Amino acid sequence: MDDSPQTVSSLRRALGLLRIVAAADPSGIRLKDLAQVAGCSQPTAHRALQDLIAEGFAEQVAGGKRYRLALDFFVLAARAGLAGGLRDLARPVMLRLSATLNDTIFLLVRNGYDAVCIDRIEGPFPIRSFTGDIGGKVPLGLGQGSLAILANLPEQEREAVIRFNVPRLLDRGFLDEAGLRMAIETARQQGWVNLNTGLIPGMAGLGVPVFDAEGRAVAALSIGTTAERLRDERLPNVARMLQTEAATLGAQLNPFDTALRYPSRSLSSTGR
Repeated sequence: MDDSPQTVSSLRRALGLLRIVAAADPSGIRLKDLAQVAGCSQPTAHRALQDLIAEGFAEQVAGGKRYRLALDFFVLAARAGLAGGLRDLARPVMLRLSATLNDTIFLLVRNGYDAVCIDRIEGPFPIRSFTGDIGGKVPLGLGQGSLAILANLPEQEREAVIRFNVPRLLDRGFLDEAGLRMAIETARQQGWVNLNTGLIPGMAGLGVPVFDAEGRAVAALSIGTTAERLRDERLPNVARMLQTEAATLGAQLNPFDTALRYPSRSLSSTGR
């Protein structure tokens, strides 16, 4: 490999353009806009783009003049994140919480309009939950962890989920739209979700969102327990513990972790 200053400079320029393409709209970015943001000429940007395309890291949108990241880039990034996937990172956190609180801990991620339980640590008290065992899913908005994710989505995404999921929640005999919006507002104000409403008799729970480095709610940690073990005097301490662990976990997340985009792959890749 040529390590001349010119080659190094070209490499840095290409990597800089790659960052700009990654930050652009998913539909792609035009060459002239890319060059303007990068502070270089269009021919220079075009040459660097051709190198990225040749390596499979970028592609030109079919039938258009826009450029976006290509599949090989995501494959490479996903491989880099395999050693520190969400489930592996969260397991010590969940074990610590379960041992300290003596209750069952859940890890959920968003999957479209649903939340999927991708891990669960059992506590000593028998409980029932909306998601059930690992692999169970519920509409976003149903259950404490699911609601914690929904409440912290960007407004446009949140509204789309609400419109789609309200009929599904009503079919299950749970929240109507007014009730769901009230619960979302409460969750956003206090930073966590507490469910001790009798939806599952004798059961209660508390969930907090897990934010990635860009501040997106990509997962949730939640506790499932009996109603008598989650009374008002215990709530603040439980909430603080979950929030602290969620912040620690979020800071370690790889944005290309397949568990965040394809939960089913995470479930099939482990023997747990």
